[in-house]
Amino acid sequence: MQGKVSFEQDATSAVYVGVDVCKEWLDIHVLPQAESRRFGNDKAGIRQFKRMLTRLRPDRIIMEATGKFHRPAHRSLSGDGFAVAIVDPWRARQFAGCYGYLAKTDRLDARMLALLAAALRPQPSAPPSPDIEALRELVNARSGAQGELTALKNRCKAADVAFLRAELCRLIGVLERHVERLDSEIERRIAAQPDLCRKAEILTSVPGIGRITASALIAGMDELGSCTGKQAAMLAGVAPIADDSGERHGRRSIRAGRRAPRRALYMAALSARRYNPALAAFAKTLQAEGKPPKVILVAIMRKLVVLANCLLAQNRLWTPTPP
Repeated sequence: MQGKVSFEQDATSAVYVGVDVCKEWLDIHVLPQAESRRFGNDKAGIRQFKRMLTRLRPDRIIMEATGKFHRPAHRSLSGDGFAVAIVDPWRARQFAGCYGYLAKTDRLDARMLALLAAALRPQPSAPPSPDIEALRELVNARSGAQGELTALKNRCKAADVAFLRAELCRLIGVLERHVERLDSEIERRIAAQPDLCRKAEILTSVPGIGRITASALIAGMDELGSCTGKQAAMLAGVAPIADDSGERHGRRSIRAGRRAPRRALYMAALSARRYNPALAAFAKTLQAEGKPPKVILVAIMRKLVVLANCLLAQNRLWTPTPP
């Protein structure tokens, strides 16, 4: 009994808070008190939530990444000194499955997040600056507009009716001007911030990385320059993941990571394979070993993001011969 009492006292010494976020509400679950509350996902609700947290003094607060709905609470809580960790919703769902919970409700999700915080203790993360968030929104809007533009061009080529082709050409012109305005605004915002301007200068000095790829990396991977090369590759989703079991050695593959920077790196790899001497030689070596074309491109993508991380960490431009 003495051991049991000691264990319970140690287990209840830390407070963990799970927060399930939606557009209108913040569903809260507190462990070990097993207390559940709901607050509005607005300034008044976040203030009430912080008053509750001041009383509880939690060791860790955890919430899922939900687009932009979690950002106001994350920024406000971190600004007041609370340790807030953001987790991937897929990871949280897998954790709930390990506990045998197949049902999904806001209140149950908050409880699962609190259990995840107590079991795994994920590291807290600071919210991105408002400048990076605004730049990220513009870069994502440009990527979406470019996708729509490509789809319209394909439809225009396949159209047989003259009226439809004319309408599609008009829409294509509107979207092209929209993309140009987005490009101008992105460049203006980067130029207005000396640190972002320096990052763009360093990134675009690498043969194969243009301004579009540079802006995607700046907005989507602001950790570049402050992490290791392996971490940068994992963040971009270009690190090979092992698949071994016993005597079986499966094929390495890539998964997860951030889609927007990975898409930009793919286009940069196509260019770097032709115009970057070191990476062109690297590609020829892999080709001589019989590697498939996509494997070669992914390897170049990994080289590019690791190189970008190294240059940003050292605050220097790319040179043909490393110093």
